[in-house]
Amino acid sequence: SVESIDQTTPILKGEGSGIFELNVPANVRSYFMLKANGDHFILADKHLPMTGGFNFRDMGGIKTSDGRHVKWGKIFRSDEMDALTDADLDYLSSIPLISVVDFRSDSERSAAQDRNPSSVVQNYAYSIDPGSLMNMDSLFYLSESALDTMMMNLNISLVTEPNIINRYKDFFHLLQNEENVPLLFHCTAGKDRTGMGAALVLYALGADDNTVIEDYLESNIYLKDKYAGYIEQYPNLQALFGVKREFLEAGIQHIKNEYGTVERYLEEVLDVDIHAFRRKFLQ
Repeated sequence: SVESIDQTTPILKGEGSGIFELNVPANVRSYFMLKANGDHFILADKHLPMTGGFNFRDMGGIKTSDGRHVKWGKIFRSDEMDALTDADLDYLSSIPLISVVDFRSDSERSAAQDRNPSSVVQNYAYSIDPGSLMNMDSLFYLSESALDTMMMNLNISLVTEPNIINRYKDFFHLLQNEENVPLLFHCTAGKDRTGMGAALVLYALGADDNTVIEDYLESNIYLKDKYAGYIEQYPNLQALFGVKREFLEAGIQHIKNEYGTVERYLEEVLDVDIHAFRRKFLQ
């Protein structure tokens, strides 16, 4: 963990630029402190090296508007966890991951049950049912623009439908309890339900719009291999297998139209103590 970094003996010293190889095990989660010019920085791989997963990310290191950074090793996001290997589970246990929040619907969960690391104390089934997105047969005939509109409407529903709001409220309640962290939250692709959840977390921590959108769009990088075959076969369905900034912006703009700021929505609708949340997760 970041707290256990041994600052007495450097594992590597160097000057200039280039590649500096670290002799550390690759099968456990590691964090590093880089000291340079009288300052220090915490570094780690943002994308977790899962053999049985694609969109696994540590939300640490992201910079907020006041110049602070999200703490490493506290909040993680991912796609589905049913195909994780034993080595993947050992890696996640080394964090150690304590809680998992599963945003998938009951039918998704039944078809592909999570594989939980041994360190996990509780897996929370906080179902967010994407409704019409589950009826794939009706989507094959839609145009790209129609699918874009559907995805924008989905993101609006993620922040307006009462049952979904309750799921996100439960999610933030868990995060605000120290006993539940480190926590990982996920859905099937880790881009829509999880993408909105991650955006709300970053807004709660004081990230600006551009930072939130950049993090959201990274799903296109990590999911490329996962859905390449589907996109090649059904190119008109690309909107379903990736993300566009206007998808997330539709939901966020709706919040701003109704509440003025996302922070006010978080406080009044999701019961987030913004100041306590930032004390807990920022450094």
